[in-house]
Amino acid sequence: MNLNISLAFDKCKKENRPALLTYTVAGDSSNDKSFKILKSISKYADICEIGFAHNTPIADGGQIQTSAHRALRNGTKIKDVFQIVKKFKKLKNSKPVILMGYYNIICQYGENNFINSCKNTGVDGLIVVDLPYPENKYFAKKCKRAKISFIQLLAPTTSKNRIKKIIKDSHNMVYYISMLSVTGGKLKISAKKILESYNKIKKINKSKNLVIGFGITIKTISALKKADGLVVGSALCKEISKSLNNGQNPVTNVANMVKSLRNKIS
Repeated sequence: MNLNISLAFDKCKKENRPALLTYTVAGDSSNDKSFKILKSISKYADICEIGFAHNTPIADGGQIQTSAHRALRNGTKIKDVFQIVKKFKKLKNSKPVILMGYYNIICQYGENNFINSCKNTGVDGLIVVDLPYPENKYFAKKCKRAKISFIQLLAPTTSKNRIKKIIKDSHNMVYYISMLSVTGGKLKISAKKILESYNKIKKINKSKNLVIGFGITIKTISALKKADGLVVGSALCKEISKSLNNGQNPVTNVANMVKSLRNKIS
């Protein structure tokens, strides 16, 4: 089990607030710029999710697709993603890193090679969007042996029986998708309804850190702060796009946004 992720959640619980998890795409808008964005937001984020760009995403909305397109156009490869992580993890005040992406890249890279690269560069966790339970059990065990947390996903449509099985097999963090949508969509249901569903899941095993993602912005984050953790991705990708289009520095602007998000839940 990866201790860095658990320790990050423990610290937040002692401070009586949810963990703030950020998501950005490696290589957006350049490898150096994405590293600088990571470095700047890590002052306020508790855990940093880093996406590896993919040209046929399943759950990514327009904002993340645009970020991924810039990274792919920039020529960012998976080896570059690992170099960005390695450089980031060498920083004195770096945060736990969760890589997020799709299985075919891992498959082409080779499962064992991918896990070894994760271990050698300091990756703390993995989210593989299109590798669901129970098909992910074998890969998740490999991750656990390497002390890398494999993060399982739950949706509003996941049956109670299936939820119990997934949580039982999960490591130290579970990701709850707030609504049936791609990332970046506006919340279709109230925060109250999301938390009602969240609390039912949380009661199954209170020791597992359960985070909420999808539809979380500056406007919605404070209403959901009773969760163990909250993931913000599309809003950050949108801010990067806006900064680039306006000829502004995305490093400064995204850091300011993450600082504001942190203040909303502190």
